[in-house]
Amino acid sequence: MTSPTPAAGPAPARPLSRRLVLILSLTCAVAVGNLYFPQAIGPLIATGLDVPPDAASLVVTATQIGYTAGMVLLVPLGDRFRNRPLLVVLLALTGLALLGAGCAPALAPLVAASGLVGLTTVAAQVIGPMAAGMVAPERQGAVIGTLLSGSTAGMLLARTFSGVLGEWLGWRAPYLVASVVALLLAAVMAYAVPQTTPSESAVRRPYAEFLTQPLRLLLAEPELRRSCFYQAVVFGGFSAAWTSVALLLTGPVYGRGAQAVGLLALVGGATIVCTPYVGRLVDRHGPAPVNLVCLLGVVVSAGVLAVGGLGGAAGLAALTAGMLLLDVAMQGGMVANKARVYAVRPDARSRLTTAYMTCSYLGGTAGSWLGVRACTAYGWPAVCALIALLAAAGLVRHRFGPNGGTACMDDGRHVERMAVTHHPPHRGER
Repeated sequence: MTSPTPAAGPAPARPLSRRLVLILSLTCAVAVGNLYFPQAIGPLIATGLDVPPDAASLVVTATQIGYTAGMVLLVPLGDRFRNRPLLVVLLALTGLALLGAGCAPALAPLVAASGLVGLTTVAAQVIGPMAAGMVAPERQGAVIGTLLSGSTAGMLLARTFSGVLGEWLGWRAPYLVASVVALLLAAVMAYAVPQTTPSESAVRRPYAEFLTQPLRLLLAEPELRRSCFYQAVVFGGFSAAWTSVALLLTGPVYGRGAQAVGLLALVGGATIVCTPYVGRLVDRHGPAPVNLVCLLGVVVSAGVLAVGGLGGAAGLAALTAGMLLLDVAMQGGMVANKARVYAVRPDARSRLTTAYMTCSYLGGTAGSWLGVRACTAYGWPAVCALIALLAAAGLVRHRFGPNGGTACMDDGRHVERMAVTHHPPHRGER
């Protein structure tokens, strides 16, 4: 009698060396940095191409729109194709798009090239699901935290890199240097990343179905909705704070310039150190307790930030401490949420990532919009109240929602992973 053929699924976990984790973290930093470095050279672009500053800002807008499109159109393909060639192609296309932007003779081709940069620089969102499938479950949190540290470093350092280099060599220099780095990383990926094997069911799916899968997964998977809700409310509060703090610092309470906002943003550098540690906590205790601590941290940060609205040296110290706590809570919650999301469907991690990141960005967009209007209408205390209310919504979901309360805290990691390890095949995938 012949034994039954095992069901198709993702390849088993492979060892992920520390060197490869660092390479992947660097790649995440470069990919994310490509989204942010144009923000610092907008005035240089306007001067160099002899266009108004508001027209030059279209470069940043096109990059962000392209990135959103890449999340929807390209990231789900991480479940359909082998990750090594996919990463090589994405990084190579990013490098060529950056080269085109750096050589653009006018604003229109620069905007078009910037859109292509945003579309293809989604390597970080492909690397996360891939890395989660290459390590044992008890190490996933630590690896996710390290990769997130790389993304944070890229976000923070990109503006400094492009601003200094642009002032020294002109606005084209950051694009050309970033192009060389992306192309070098594409070559490194071709040799450093182990080959992965997608599930047979994913390979057989038509591309058009991949575009709708993130929404279907969001409707079908309660643990995905849980993580999406947590991240949407926390990132909404985070975005409300960072969008509105510029109005506070440059307003009558402090009367400082835009440089003060940039210096305050450097406090986010602490998360580079914190997120790997948070990842180890997730591995040890599970996502649920870490989510709870991070949500409580956001509530506390709202109270500290409220003191920051009083002005003076003490107020500035409170503002700095509150922003630091908010940054750490947001990034720590993201590590926990991603660990939960990746455990839902090991064969669909990239599609899950698209659903999760889309909800996160929608929450951040809504938070920015609400934060500015609250600050304009009622002042900084209203922004702090908004942050607290959003975190409170997450706490209510944590306590009273499905799988909430103490049940998830008894043995969060094992309970959640057992639930998803024995996930039955979805209809049509048997």
